[in-house]
Amino acid sequence: MAQLPPGIRFITSFSRDQWYRAFIFSLTFLLYASFHLSRKPISIVKGELHKHCSASHEVEVNSYKEYAAQIQPVKKPSNISQCGWEPFDKNNYKQLLGALDYSFLCAYAVGMYLSGIIGERLPIRYYLTVGMLASGLFTAMFGLGYFYNIHNLWFYIMAQIANGLVQTTGWPSVVTCIGNWFGKGRRGLIMGIWNSHTSVGNILGSLIAAYWVSTCWGLSFVMPGFIIAVMGIVCFLFLIEHPKDISCSCTPSSSSKTFLNGTSRFRVQMPILNAKETNKSQDPEMQHLLIDSENCSVSLNSNTVVTGEGRHGTSAISFLGALRIPGVIEFSLCLLFAKLVSYTFLFWLPLYITNVEHLDARRAGDLSTLFDVGGIFGGILAGLISDRLEKRASTCGMMLLLAAPTLYMFSAVSKMGLEATVVMLLISGALVNGPYALITTAVSADLGTHKSLKGNARALSTVTAIIDGTGSVGAALGPLLAGLISPSGWNNVFYMLMVADACALLFLLRLIQKELRCYTDHTLFKEH
Repeated sequence: MAQLPPGIRFITSFSRDQWYRAFIFSLTFLLYASFHLSRKPISIVKGELHKHCSASHEVEVNSYKEYAAQIQPVKKPSNISQCGWEPFDKNNYKQLLGALDYSFLCAYAVGMYLSGIIGERLPIRYYLTVGMLASGLFTAMFGLGYFYNIHNLWFYIMAQIANGLVQTTGWPSVVTCIGNWFGKGRRGLIMGIWNSHTSVGNILGSLIAAYWVSTCWGLSFVMPGFIIAVMGIVCFLFLIEHPKDISCSCTPSSSSKTFLNGTSRFRVQMPILNAKETNKSQDPEMQHLLIDSENCSVSLNSNTVVTGEGRHGTSAISFLGALRIPGVIEFSLCLLFAKLVSYTFLFWLPLYITNVEHLDARRAGDLSTLFDVGGIFGGILAGLISDRLEKRASTCGMMLLLAAPTLYMFSAVSKMGLEATVVMLLISGALVNGPYALITTAVSADLGTHKSLKGNARALSTVTAIIDGTGSVGAALGPLLAGLISPSGWNNVFYMLMVADACALLFLLRLIQKELRCYTDHTLFKEH
């Protein structure tokens, strides 16, 4: 019998379940990358909505003329201002641009609290598909203001509010789906890699928006809107919410036994004697990484717990019930300040680079992608460290502690030249986005499947929405404060970001202390 080709041997070396997991991993990665792709254009187009009317700006435009000549020009409306697009061509343009950010992010923050609760009561595939199609519509709607020569501020604000509301369908849905397919032990690394969709979406959104920003900024919104709508159709056709939908086996823990009783499935958890038996008996995918809220004992409660394991066997958790899960409030408040920093960079970095480095909108948009490149490595590094140490809060705290002085260095070094800016963008992106990525993915999934829930898998969407919704309050405040503070100098904006990082670290101190105490107790337990 002939030997199988290497490619076929590679394919058959993985089980059916592993291939399905890889498919869901890739699909949800692309789905949420398209969400961030559609959010990025506003930060790129800001430099075009308001242009500096000085002589130095004319020099910049002339240097860019060679690139513009290579693209078929789009006829611009006759009444466009030489200083930008009305009404953003006035001296208060920073406040107006900040209002656009604030309207989107406030709607996103409010909608997020409702989204998780609604999402748990609807099929994820339908819920996510409708949200993506609506996101495509409202993203493109902002760009249509260019083609229809609309100069009413409220038109753009309403487009941002509507888009912010419908985009809340994305995060709880994809985190719930990925949480259904992957266990806990390697969740930090897996979700660290998976969460790079945020940075990949930002990079692609920046490049797509920057391609048209100087010639036809309306297309900078229409094309991302089209892309996310197409991905919504892909979601409807291919997304599988849960392994049980296609009879995929879930990775069981050997410390529990599963029985069938008629149409009901339930699990009896047996007591685990000590840490060594725990580590040997449990599959790495199923180990708990977050410490128990009541004690640091390595032993589980010896009482037998019977929990419903069917997807629809338990009722959805209430909002207050989710808040009572140990760690939810602390991580939510930490994310509020961490996301404040991250989203200030997301919405204002290209304009900052334009002002400091004196680059045109397209080149500033391209350069700003380096912050997201650093964010990819930061998210993966945070997940890897937290898995190795089994300490989520301590990993976040360490990166937040390093982020504050790094931001101060960035504000000083970025004025020294382009090369220094590139290096600091990469380092700042890693330290700022690392904790943000870890909390919104692995920590949210851990808390949403916390042992105190006694097997209620329907809590994941609500917990994710609470944590990310609270973080979105910070995401709304950050760009707003940047718009208000930046007229007094960009240094003051960086001081505000450093204070926010310090506050994020402050809310984690209790959990960090508990993790360190547990580590000490565990070490003493092994010695004796």
